[in-house]
Amino acid sequence: MIALRVYRLLPPPVRRTLLGMLPAHRRIGLVRTFSRRRGGDTVHPLGARVRVSDGGIRTHAEVVATTSPLEQWHRNLTAVTSALESAGIEYHCIRNDDHLRSTVAVLDDHRPAVRRLIRSAPALSGAHVRVVQVKPGRDQPDAVPTEVFQVCFPVTDARAGVVLGTRFACEIEFWSRHGDVVRAPRRNGVVDEAPAEAQPVRVAAALMSHFVPEADDHSYGTRRDLAVRAPDRVGFPIDAVYTWVDGSDPQWLKRKSIALGTPDGPLHAIAANSSRYHNRDELRYSMRSLHSFAPWLRRIFLITDSQLPSWLDPSHPMITLVSHTELFADLGGRSSYNSHAIESRLHRIDGLAEHFLYLNDDVFLGRPLLPTHFFHANGIAKFFPSPAQFGLGEARPEDPPVKAAGKNNRRHIQRQFGVTITQKMKHTPFALRRSIMQQIEGRLPAEVTATARHRFRHHGDLAIPSSLHQYWAFLTAQAVPGDIEYEYADLGHPSTPARLAELLARRHRDVFCLNDTDSDPRSFQEQEAMLADFLPRYLPFPAPFELPDDVVAERRKVGAGELWRRSYRPMVDGRRPAPIDAPTMPNSLLRTVNDFPAALLRRDE
Repeated sequence: MIALRVYRLLPPPVRRTLLGMLPAHRRIGLVRTFSRRRGGDTVHPLGARVRVSDGGIRTHAEVVATTSPLEQWHRNLTAVTSALESAGIEYHCIRNDDHLRSTVAVLDDHRPAVRRLIRSAPALSGAHVRVVQVKPGRDQPDAVPTEVFQVCFPVTDARAGVVLGTRFACEIEFWSRHGDVVRAPRRNGVVDEAPAEAQPVRVAAALMSHFVPEADDHSYGTRRDLAVRAPDRVGFPIDAVYTWVDGSDPQWLKRKSIALGTPDGPLHAIAANSSRYHNRDELRYSMRSLHSFAPWLRRIFLITDSQLPSWLDPSHPMITLVSHTELFADLGGRSSYNSHAIESRLHRIDGLAEHFLYLNDDVFLGRPLLPTHFFHANGIAKFFPSPAQFGLGEARPEDPPVKAAGKNNRRHIQRQFGVTITQKMKHTPFALRRSIMQQIEGRLPAEVTATARHRFRHHGDLAIPSSLHQYWAFLTAQAVPGDIEYEYADLGHPSTPARLAELLARRHRDVFCLNDTDSDPRSFQEQEAMLADFLPRYLPFPAPFELPDDVVAERRKVGAGELWRRSYRPMVDGRRPAPIDAPTMPNSLLRTVNDFPAALLRRDE
């Protein structure tokens, strides 16, 4: 097809310009036709083995209903260690420089036996094995490249769009013996040379990778002298916080209508725009991205105005619901329609960790990330400045609320620290600390309280977690700028279908934001179709806190407000009762969340 070839030869900016000239109803179909996408529209049965591309190499992958990068990391490592143990081959696990892979070290004398084992061991039946050449460490200039066996069990979703394979492989490397020492064939995260004799121990999986959470209860065999905690490993708990609203819920619409009749002051046109409250199930996929790509998070706190997403199991131990009634208890416990107000109270959430990520439901992780993408191991937070600027002058009622809040932030930073800020922050997860938000409220109590009292966005608001916190923390030596691969797409922009197609094909961003600031309600149907195609393809594997589809279908009929009324139980003596008056997933299927780190060192029996 000539048109297809010509389109793919065009630079991305030219493609977007051409697509912007088309009628809205034709863009999505043409982008789907013209764009290269992994997978297709064919739905493969569970358990089938389908032909896929894994790291540029064609192989077969098993179709599964649900999995995650962390599960595959464990599956690959467990299979290799089980096979070695069954064959009586000594090994030790060691931290890989790539935290998404694991390493098992075996003496070079056992190389022939390992080769035979890979072909015959029941535990490795169906595994994909790749032999790769690796370079030795810098302190071994005379050494030649050596081979490493990458072992994995590739899996994919029903459309074969996502492949979890060699990116999470277990690598078998061969150490050489030189007298009374053994030497690693390449650089690793611990040591290049060690005594030949060492005591075997079992250690928590968290010591093997920064990607593995502290609460993970898996353990693996290694040597006592290699069972060390790296100084750059984040050892403190990190939570996530969302704010969410279903703008179509009748009960919520009634409350909002009453509130609009008694506003706090003049409203900017965007302050109560319907696009700000429109629900397209983004939260489901944003939270799914956390489960897949940030398994090290401890809990997810969801702030809602007495609403419950139909797909969410509120009894899951990783989920904590927070109502506006709780959040604004000291201000009358009334509903708020102002994200600035809600955000000003995040540090008051009971049980929230000192370090946490704050996300809007239009922000998604794009690939596996480590805690150090957001926090240094010493607790210092990272922030990600945007090229976008606040604009000059003082905040005015006619300013868009976001710009007005940025100007107010600038005024207070100038007064407190004598510097003038100009840049906004990227729409990423914001790495925040409760203590810093408490400092801000302690220094600006009247301004923070005024923001909290505004039920709709107001030109006098502060935007605390989206820029004030970052600059305040930076100027008090508690945060530093960081780097993150990021994509921002406005759902109302004509180029967005092409941007999403590129994201789906390349999966090259750490974070992406699908923002909708002021869309025409007439375009909602097009946007919903676009997201309904994109999000399930990008994130096809459900999280354990999602309910089965048949249950979700029944709950959607009830409505978010009514689901909350049936399901929510207020806190009593610091605890929330468990009974839920709605169908949910059996607790036996849920992963246990432990607030405390797993034992770091366990001796073999």
